[in-house]
Amino acid sequence: MKLVFDLDGTIIFKGEPLSEKIASAIAEVQHKGFDVIFASARPVRDMLPVLDEQFHNGTLIGGNGSMVYREGELVSETSFQPESLNALQELIETYQATYLIDSEWDYAYTGPADHPILNNLDPNQLASRVPVGDLPSIVKVLILTASHMDELTEKVESLDVVIHRHHKEDLIDINPKGIHKWSALQQIGVKEGEYIAFGNDANDITMFEHAAHAIQIGELESLAPFSD
Repeated sequence: MKLVFDLDGTIIFKGEPLSEKIASAIAEVQHKGFDVIFASARPVRDMLPVLDEQFHNGTLIGGNGSMVYREGELVSETSFQPESLNALQELIETYQATYLIDSEWDYAYTGPADHPILNNLDPNQLASRVPVGDLPSIVKVLILTASHMDELTEKVESLDVVIHRHHKEDLIDINPKGIHKWSALQQIGVKEGEYIAFGNDANDITMFEHAAHAIQIGELESLAPFSD
């Protein structure tokens, strides 16, 4: 049996690294034969600083499923199609949006200098901040601010992409078509009903739907119907 853990709000809190107590518990179930997978909205670059080093060479799903690393190597990556990417760039300009845009490792950032997302952005300086045009591929777009966020959300929803609106932080999280945590699990050979999922947010719904057992942390109403 496999165990799939979301990170923020599930096993790590307020952006702090995984606690020693939780790390020890996860290591213990690994020793008992469970295969542990970590699946986060964070790119893998930003997963590493909050995970204990003993887990760094395991299976890490980042960017809501747009990238998968195993043993420190990129084994799967899905980027936006040019048509979707061009449409997103037009909307960003129209709505004067600021963003965090991720490639498989490096990133482009145009948000406020005091935005809370910066607390979690490449704290170990593992990557480079570059202009968006210098990114070799784009696997995830996070809209931070916009002139009309609700209108922008409606426009993005009409595109051929996967979108999650985080109302609490007022963010729009955008992935390529068909990309989510369950799609990434499938890419690495995980089958329906052979894992237990732990999560707390709407981006965990797809992996909850196909889990043998789904455990919700917190009280998010949209996730509750999919939780055991």
